[in-house]
Amino acid sequence: MIEQLSELEVRLLNNWQRNFPVSSRPYAEIAAEEGASEEEVIKGFAHLAERRMLSRIGATYCTGRAGASVLAAVAVEPDKLEKVAAQINSFAGVNHNYERSNPLNLWFVATAADAETLDSTLEEIERKIEHEVLIMPMVEAYRLDLGFRVT
Repeated sequence: MIEQLSELEVRLLNNWQRNFPVSSRPYAEIAAEEGASEEEVIKGFAHLAERRMLSRIGATYCTGRAGASVLAAVAVEPDKLEKVAAQINSFAGVNHNYERSNPLNLWFVATAADAETLDSTLEEIERKIEHEVLIMPMVEAYRLDLGFRVT
């Protein structure tokens, strides 16, 4: 899959997982750093998103500082895993989900503006997927750097 990426797309993935510019024209700033045009950068990120090589561009923040978030898990029959994962991903507040080698085999992170909205979203997810969602409250905060190079 990597060989199908343009050189610019590889640089966008490798170089902009951290320190994304916070300005009125972040893509212009990235373009200047990468020796490309603003339009090429925007198209590059759009192409990566279309191919599901990136899910979003946005800030991350410490839990409890803004909004509400939770780690949740679901026990899903293996033959329904992809369908349920897609259903969960259809909710705007879901950042990502991933399969685990565990009876609770599908985990996801959900966020919302406040706890009430988050609770409502989780209830909607349960209704849609027809599986119980287990909420795993944070006992201790860990800060993981999830950035990685694609080459």
